Amino acid sequence: ISLPAFYAVLVSTMTRDQAFQYPPRLVPGTDFFDNVNTLWDQGFGRMFVNTSIAAAVVVVGKTVTSMLAGLAFVYFRFPFKWFLFFFVLLTLLMPTEIIIVPLFRLMAELEWGDTKYALTVPFLASATGAFLFRQHFSNIPRELAEAAQIDGASPVRFMFTVLVPMSWNVIGAMAVIQFIYMWNQYLWPVIIIKDPGEQLIQVGVVNAFAVGAQTDYGIVMAGAVIASLPPLLVFVLLQRQFMSGFALTRDK
Repeated sequence: ISLPAFYAVLVSTMTRDQAFQYPPRLVPGTDFFDNVNTLWDQGFGRMFVNTSIAAAVVVVGKTVTSMLAGLAFVYFRFPFKWFLFFFVLLTLLMPTEIIIVPLFRLMAELEWGDTKYALTVPFLASATGAFLFRQHFSNIPRELAEAAQIDGASPVRFMFTVLVPMSWNVIGAMAVIQFIYMWNQYLWPVIIIKDPGEQLIQVGVVNAFAVGAQTDYGIVMAGAVIASLPPLLVFVLLQRQFMSGFALTRDK
């Protein structure tokens, strides 16, 4: 499984001629930083920053909205609660491509094209996150909510002072899922963003194929390697929370 990734790292250090050499070279080249400089000249660094900002905003926003949804589904009583929860779960079966056209029209009406709002606001709600936090909160004794209510704590205060300290594993799992999801966005940025200065990194990786008269796979693989590092780092740092978060979200 690791062999393709290992070879991609090797190719990222090579020139175009070295990458096409036969038999394939199995030793690193010396052109990695030259390939990176070429990418940076094409705006890859700006795309890296744009994606980092968008991913951070979406992770924080989705986590907060998902926790509020989980809080409502577990601790609040309102009409059609189970129907609404079922409807939220139903949206998990809908791929993003289904809502591309209406979402594009909405962004056009709001005049959010070529802005970071179009890259972040549509992704601030998550059915997956609502499900994860609903399952987790349902396993927390209700006596804690009753005690907080007796002490006069508002629902939001109860969430941040009681539920959040007990939910770090689920928050970590949520952060890993949503960061990787947002970092790997390609179709939506291609459709909604026309300004290269506002584009995201996966589009930059694809654009690397067009650098120069012929495809330089050293440059392409350098971009792919750089683009894969942040998700890998996030997963490594939050691996324990990620695994524990799913272990703790079983229903009663």
